[in-house]
Amino acid sequence: MERKILWLASWTIHNANHVRPNLDGLKVGGHQASSASMATIMTALYLSALRPEDRVAVKPHASPIFHAIQYLMGNQTREKLENFRSFKGAQSYPSRTKDIDDVDFSTGSVGMGVAQTLFSSLVQDYLKAHDWATDLPEGRMVALLGDAEMDEGNIFEALLEGWKHGLRNTWWVVDYNRQSLDAVIREGLWERLEGIFRNFGWDVVILKHGELMLEAFKEPGGETLRAWIDSCPNQLYSALTFQGGAAWRKRLLDDLGDQGPVSRLIESRSDDELARLMGNLGGHDLPSLLAAFENARKHDRPVCFIAYTVKGFGLPLAGHKDNHSGLLTPAQMDAFRAAQNIRQGHEWDRFEGLGIGEDQLAAFLDTVPFFQKGRRRYTAPTIPVPDTLVVPSQRSLSTQAGFGLIMNELGRDGGGLADRIVTTAPDVTVSTNLGSWVNRRGLFAKEAMADLFKKERIPSTYSWEFSPDGQHFELGIAEANLFTMLSALGLSHSIFGERLLPIGTVYDPFIYRGADAMNYACYQDARFMLVATPAGVTLAPEGGAHQSIGTPLVGMAQDGLAYFEPAFVDELGVIMRWAFDYMQRDGEGQPDERNWLRDETGGSVYLRLSSRTVEQPNRTMTPDFAHDIIDGAYWLRPPGPNCQVVVAYTGAVASEAIEAVGLMAEDRRDVGLLAITSADRLHGGWSAAQRARERGQTNAVSHVERLLGGVPPHCGIVTVIDGHPATLAWLGSVQGHRTRALGVEHFGQTGTIADLYRHFGIDAQGIVLAGQALAAGRPIRHLHTITA
Repeated sequence: MERKILWLASWTIHNANHVRPNLDGLKVGGHQASSASMATIMTALYLSALRPEDRVAVKPHASPIFHAIQYLMGNQTREKLENFRSFKGAQSYPSRTKDIDDVDFSTGSVGMGVAQTLFSSLVQDYLKAHDWATDLPEGRMVALLGDAEMDEGNIFEALLEGWKHGLRNTWWVVDYNRQSLDAVIREGLWERLEGIFRNFGWDVVILKHGELMLEAFKEPGGETLRAWIDSCPNQLYSALTFQGGAAWRKRLLDDLGDQGPVSRLIESRSDDELARLMGNLGGHDLPSLLAAFENARKHDRPVCFIAYTVKGFGLPLAGHKDNHSGLLTPAQMDAFRAAQNIRQGHEWDRFEGLGIGEDQLAAFLDTVPFFQKGRRRYTAPTIPVPDTLVVPSQRSLSTQAGFGLIMNELGRDGGGLADRIVTTAPDVTVSTNLGSWVNRRGLFAKEAMADLFKKERIPSTYSWEFSPDGQHFELGIAEANLFTMLSALGLSHSIFGERLLPIGTVYDPFIYRGADAMNYACYQDARFMLVATPAGVTLAPEGGAHQSIGTPLVGMAQDGLAYFEPAFVDELGVIMRWAFDYMQRDGEGQPDERNWLRDETGGSVYLRLSSRTVEQPNRTMTPDFAHDIIDGAYWLRPPGPNCQVVVAYTGAVASEAIEAVGLMAEDRRDVGLLAITSADRLHGGWSAAQRARERGQTNAVSHVERLLGGVPPHCGIVTVIDGHPATLAWLGSVQGHRTRALGVEHFGQTGTIADLYRHFGIDAQGIVLAGQALAAGRPIRHLHTITA
């Protein structure tokens, strides 16, 4: 089966590059060498060691091996393999959302899947501590990674967090082929990494010598051969592997010849036997791998397996330093086909060339433990969400403070929704206003730990105790860990069959620190609420390093993430209530003709909040008003028939926008004020409605088209945001209005909010000047002259 898996993976790549028509001339690729080095490891795992409760993050470049195994097991189709790396075919890298063959964790950006397994193990511990998912045995969270992936810093950040939380039931299997994309791994690196793992409490199992080697070491001269192998430089070992048995013989005799026993050991083997012996590293020896995995199942400690392998093992390009993106030529593939006893035209046959009866092989596959429960995608009941959330009624408040008060009320009231919320933050719990929630709900730890300040009767605002009942994961200052934890928590319903509603808080400018992990969380369709605060330049005294500019564009561009930026706390309450429901949706259907968005599919939510206190409006929240907030915008002041200027704002600049409209209204009638709560959803609905009309649905009208439909054609729109102006600059294109987009385009600096808003031209006077220029019909490019 190992040989068959290697054949199918190699043929899948060859078919994509040399057999299937190539219409655009681009190299398809597929990583034959990187797949080959994992063939034995993945055969041992999937066909013997793994159990249905185990979950695996497959090395991205071993995707063809994964698909080959799933094809043998009947979980992947020939059509998908024939279209590998083609539209609607098997994916280049394992994907939960785009592949059909039961991918546990999406991989592709190296290092992401590795860390995901660690945090998924912590989520499994959380569920067990809360007496959920008790009918599932504890599974191993397994990462299969290339040695070069260990250059990724997020892996070491995850290791540290795992140690803090008492990591268990996690295996990392390192394909130590000593080659990266461009080079050969530095000598001595893994001795350093082994020490790191052991210091963090991991067992380290080194699989260096296979059974053939171990038997040879018992022969006279064998220990001398062992010493030579153990001291051989990585580059030399790779080069000799590529050159083959004759090269091995010459080098070994040059280095070890005339020593009697060792010379006889070498000479007693043919070139092919010698090459097979020297290639019999631990990562290519099934008995050694099976024994190692079986021993590791006897305990729950985290284990790092360092499996020595040869990149391209079993293929003509084995060991060559340029083989990472190399492909077998048609002639090489013909020779490989012949060696595997594959008849031409039978390349896709499941049992072709194996020399064992099909019934016997099928019976064996039917007993493979990992696949006994079929597809392991679970579902979980929806957690009921109340019709409204309790919203604070203070006259002046920031959205950040409002978030904390809403969370505090959820924690106080309790119930099913509150019990399933899990919060987490990278050491910014207090400064993002989660402190009161944690006071009520506690920090999670597998063992109780008292708050010593409380025990010693030292006054403190926060009384935080660790316990298995706690609902907050306190993380260190590593945003990549935050998003990977949100990904793990946000897949709990599918991985473990128990629904959690994760909320993560972070400083808005530091979203970029974890952007890769956030992207992969969304790519996996994890469900979470990201609360990023404070946004924009409102953290004015902190300077440019703590101020954000482009994050609204991240929110608009990130697939699977609905971005909101409310100005007022009553809006925030409506949005949070909707978000708890939206995070649990997983349906299909046609777009809602009110907003042309596919909300039934669900997703994650990003709230861009502010620490700036603003005066709160006194108003009644009606169902239609709430719909407008969720759809993305509403008229705070509808424009009249003689309107010359509309001001459209989002977020913390509400005060400036309101003041500017008041100033303009002194000499202009019917000025409009548009409150935008979600530029993302507003733009998404507009794009969807345009597509619908292009396909013949002439009645398709988006929310923003209805809002701006009554604005006179001669009217100008001034948009303003404490962020990049491109966020709202598109509004003029909806109905053809002239537009001036105000915002922040450069790094901020220290000062007051008033200083910085004046500096960037997003204060009330800046908005008025832009409005005057639009109303007068003056070219926008001369606005700086007008200001002067």
